[in-house]
Amino acid sequence: MEKRGNIEFDESMNNAVEKLIAIPKNREVLVVSHFDTDGISSAAIMVQAMKRMDRKFSVRILKRLEKEFIFSLEKNKPVIFLDLGSGMLNYIKEAEIKEVFIIDHHELVQEIPENVTMVNPMIYGKENISSSGLVYLFCKKMNNENKEFAKLAVLGMIGDLMEANIDKLNNGILEDGEIKRRRGLLIYPYTRPVNKVLEYNSDPYIPGITGNPTGITELLRHSGIEPVNGKYKSLIDLNDEEMKKLVTSIMLRNPNTKNKELVGDIFLLKFFNKLEDARELSAMINACSRLDEPEVALQFCMEVPGARKKAESIHAKYKQHLIAGLDSVKNSSEKIEKIQGKGFLIINARDSVKDTIIGTIASILSNSSLYDEGTIIVTMAYYEDKIKVSARGVGRKGRNVREILDTIVKKIGGEVGGHEFAAGCVVQKDKESEFINALKESCEIELVKI
Repeated sequence: MEKRGNIEFDESMNNAVEKLIAIPKNREVLVVSHFDTDGISSAAIMVQAMKRMDRKFSVRILKRLEKEFIFSLEKNKPVIFLDLGSGMLNYIKEAEIKEVFIIDHHELVQEIPENVTMVNPMIYGKENISSSGLVYLFCKKMNNENKEFAKLAVLGMIGDLMEANIDKLNNGILEDGEIKRRRGLLIYPYTRPVNKVLEYNSDPYIPGITGNPTGITELLRHSGIEPVNGKYKSLIDLNDEEMKKLVTSIMLRNPNTKNKELVGDIFLLKFFNKLEDARELSAMINACSRLDEPEVALQFCMEVPGARKKAESIHAKYKQHLIAGLDSVKNSSEKIEKIQGKGFLIINARDSVKDTIIGTIASILSNSSLYDEGTIIVTMAYYEDKIKVSARGVGRKGRNVREILDTIVKKIGGEVGGHEFAAGCVVQKDKESEFINALKESCEIELVKI
């Protein structure tokens, strides 16, 4: 689809804000958002902004936006899609919903229907901003008092792996949120004991360390870090020398890891009246949704009393699921099919890994330094009568994985969404073999093209 560069992005957002404000207050608005950290953060910002406007609204959090859901919506009820919708414009047009707002940062491959008011930077060029960042800027235009929700936008950015590109539009959001920024080891949370952080760390995944308390004790001893009164320091309390030795020890155990992948910017913000590592908070939000508790994630974002304890408990369970999932993928079995070719890896976990976790595993593997830049990693898991597929480009370089999936889905059916180097699709289970064969062929053809 052609980019409409003649219309300024800021002007399009102003127009969308005016249209939303113009909807009579007696009409209920449905807010529909994605269930990952970016989507939940987006929903939390919009919900609180709607409350401030004294608007009637309801909220739905979805794992994925599907045709059946779109056609089930009331035609006369205004709908706001957050972090969703850009890849489903044809269905939204066919459903004949009269008023639709989409605030999203995913790629557009279809024409924008007349019934859709779109806020998406992809129309005007590739601006590095998450959906939660867009929703924050949108709500700030509705009422400047919504500046208090800037920290939620930061959580969404980090949840969408955009901290490395937190510039341009995002810089203003960091300032609004009074975020503290410092340089350090990119393993979280910074405020917890280092041995526990390493044990449950999965990004980067450290062979022999992640999930291995014995390996961790040895690593810390080699780094000159010893427990005091039976307890290890938190990462934030390590001195410069201890931090340097720890980074060196980790790199020696994972020689393919580059220093820039281990050391970077850490963002600290005030949450529940306590200074917290934004990556940890982001991970907790994500964990709640991945284990089918999106309402807890939303309450946590809104700092509802009691939500913190629930989120921590769910996060602990999620980390166990994730470590088990990584172990299942690493240790080949009859249940998990691995297909590896030059420049690509397909992991079909079937029902051995939860469909809500399989995308996270793809992301972890793509950031693990085990694969060359440009390698395409595709993970698959069953859910109901369908297959959830996640694709990642290692190093965010090489081929456009969204285009590859889109080409296949157009042939065999299904739904696709995402970005150039991080995309996903859903296909019917009875199309499993057809999908894998088409994917292998597409990867090999693309490789020849290069």
